[in-house]
Amino acid sequence: MFSGEIPKEFGNLTNLHIMDLSWNMLSGGLPPSFSRIQNISEFDVGNNLHLSGSISLEWFKNWTNVMGFHIANNKFTGSISEAFCQLGNLKALDLSDNLLSGVLPDCLWNLHNLIYMDLSSNAFVGEVPTLQNDFSSLESVNLANNNFIGIFPLALKNLQSLVLLDLGRNKFSGTIPSWIGASFPLLRILRLRSNMFHGSICQEVSQLSHLQLLDLAENNLTGSGPASLSNFTFIAMVLTSDQLGNYTFRGNGSVSSHDGQMDIVWKGRDYTFKRISVMLMAGIDLSSNYLSGLIPAELLNLGAIQFLNLSRNNLSGAIPSNIGNLKDVESLDLSWNKLSGPIPPSISHLMFLSSLNLSNNLLSGEIPTGNQLQTFSDPSIYRNNLGLCGVPLSIPCKNDSSSTTPLDGAKEYHHELETLWLYYSVIAGTIFGFWVWFGALFFCKIWRFAFFSCIDALHEKCILKMKRS
Repeated sequence: MFSGEIPKEFGNLTNLHIMDLSWNMLSGGLPPSFSRIQNISEFDVGNNLHLSGSISLEWFKNWTNVMGFHIANNKFTGSISEAFCQLGNLKALDLSDNLLSGVLPDCLWNLHNLIYMDLSSNAFVGEVPTLQNDFSSLESVNLANNNFIGIFPLALKNLQSLVLLDLGRNKFSGTIPSWIGASFPLLRILRLRSNMFHGSICQEVSQLSHLQLLDLAENNLTGSGPASLSNFTFIAMVLTSDQLGNYTFRGNGSVSSHDGQMDIVWKGRDYTFKRISVMLMAGIDLSSNYLSGLIPAELLNLGAIQFLNLSRNNLSGAIPSNIGNLKDVESLDLSWNKLSGPIPPSISHLMFLSSLNLSNNLLSGEIPTGNQLQTFSDPSIYRNNLGLCGVPLSIPCKNDSSSTTPLDGAKEYHHELETLWLYYSVIAGTIFGFWVWFGALFFCKIWRFAFFSCIDALHEKCILKMKRS
């Protein structure tokens, strides 16, 4: 692992094609002498943590052959220079996790060969340029964790090849556009988390048949969940990990070998996953909105779903009785709603379930037991449901006998009666045997003489043995 500043002499390597200084402890800025490396095709100084300085340098315009430009996870500052727009061969651009700011240049969308763009976790502001374009090379766009404003970017409308779109944790507003279904036929990851989108979830979202991860949490969405959720055929089918993760971004090493990151809420906590790991996930997160009505029945057809979070909404009615159909679910959060009625027994059929939260609802009845539910000993996952009782709560169910059938009650009564008769028989037999033996000695002189003679003989033998010893 190298440390210190990047030597300016590297600029003398004018025929260099690939420069990979990633995952070191380098510091300082990028030497201006790099402008002389005009044949470079791959440039990666990502994950050094301490590289700094501006990237709005004019010498980038000399890198006309560069296809991969990666400076992620450093401390670069400044804005994106329009010089980037002259990099016509660029296929992968990763500026994530820096201190970059300013607005995006309109010409950024003119990079017709760009496949992968990650500008996440910076301080970009303003609206995403709304330039309508006619190219469809982009497959992955990550603008998360910035300060973008405005409506859903119209510049994305014609990206027919888009597979991953992350606009999470910005200040986007307006409604989710109805054109989203037709514009992204190959989309697999859609993350709009922590924005200010409002209105209902448009039905066109259900046209995203390849979708495997949908995160619309922490917005101002209303209405019920979209119908025809079973159209998410990727989540509806029970897929293997190979089928979920078999997608490889097009292009050479500049894209296919680069593994970006995404923030995902998994089992109630924020995690940062590698892109390859995200492509193995299947889940829906609609939490922290204002959704109402019943839990959509179509959700129960998504057999390959791994996590489902509908918490902190206004959902009502009962938990669907066939919730046990979600065979692959590992995390289920329905807390902070207005759900009522009993917890369906089929929930114990979720054999992979490792995170469950049903708290703060109006649920009632006895908590089901058996199978995977036996592993949940934390009562907080059921708290603030005043009608719930049973393990692991400290509230016993008052009328346990009411849960048994009349036939079971009759069997239990006969069993208790047989036990009582057994006790009575033993006691009566003991008393009867004692009085028979005592009466025989009392009324029969011969028996009484023989009994006491035997006792005397036994007593004498014991005394003789004691004297000899």
